[in-house]
Amino acid sequence: MLEQPQRGRPPSIRDVARLAGVSHQTVSRVLNNHPSIRPETKQRVLDVMAELQYKPNRAARALVTSRSHTIGILSASSTWYGPAASIAAIEEAAREAGYWVSTANIESSDAGSIADGLAHLAAQGIEGLVVIAPQVRAFDTLAQLSIDVPYVTLQSTGRDPDHALSVDQIAGARMATRHLIELGHRSIYHLAGPQDWIEAEARMRGFLDEMSAQDVPTTAPILGDWTADFGYYAGRELLTVRDFTAIFASNDQMALGLMHAVRDAGLEIPRDISIIGFDDIPAAADYHGTIVPELIVRGSTGTPSF
Repeated sequence: MLEQPQRGRPPSIRDVARLAGVSHQTVSRVLNNHPSIRPETKQRVLDVMAELQYKPNRAARALVTSRSHTIGILSASSTWYGPAASIAAIEEAAREAGYWVSTANIESSDAGSIADGLAHLAAQGIEGLVVIAPQVRAFDTLAQLSIDVPYVTLQSTGRDPDHALSVDQIAGARMATRHLIELGHRSIYHLAGPQDWIEAEARMRGFLDEMSAQDVPTTAPILGDWTADFGYYAGRELLTVRDFTAIFASNDQMALGLMHAVRDAGLEIPRDISIIGFDDIPAAADYHGTIVPELIVRGSTGTPSF
């Protein structure tokens, strides 16, 4: 057993150096993966670190190396499945690469809130930035601000393609709409997301493009708010007329509400009405209806979709 440092304080880099029989500069080189360290020396230092459960002091390392190894996330609406899943995936990928993550959750998409969030992250010396801002007006504000670190956005407005990494929302919506048409449906409604949301606009466009390409008449999409409650309300209203045979919902939560309304009306899915949702959230596997695996539309790591 190694001689432990004094009780009551965490082990330091000098404790590691003393017990490994090396200088503290050598320990620092091991921490920074310096190529000049012999493999056997590196392993001895790593073994001592493991024995002592040594954790490097991030603040001290940042002062010495001028690097924080921190990625910033500027996120709006992080309580929704898409942003929350994206943040979790970013944190996992960052840990694997030896980075930390700092998240600034902005309350709204106004200029002041976004500027405050960026200032908070900049004060922590972030080395890169991920922007999860699903509303168009947030990007209008970001375009007017100075971002002096590498950054990427998880939504695409088409204005800054060099910094965007996003799911092809239009293609996914067209796939869903095409599937309903291929099943023989010609009276199809689209329950869209709220205006000004990038994903909602793209999915609406995909629906309309496919209906037009297939020469199927359509009515104006119904603007929703992403919630199951709205899906239920819309379903109850639509069923009073029932001039449709299928609905493409812009997300799974609204699809769940629609399914609830259909069942309350004594109808069956998909025997009487077909419903498709978008996202493949984990709970979708337990929805009472028919799962269509080939239509699952996933994002890249982090599922940057709603």
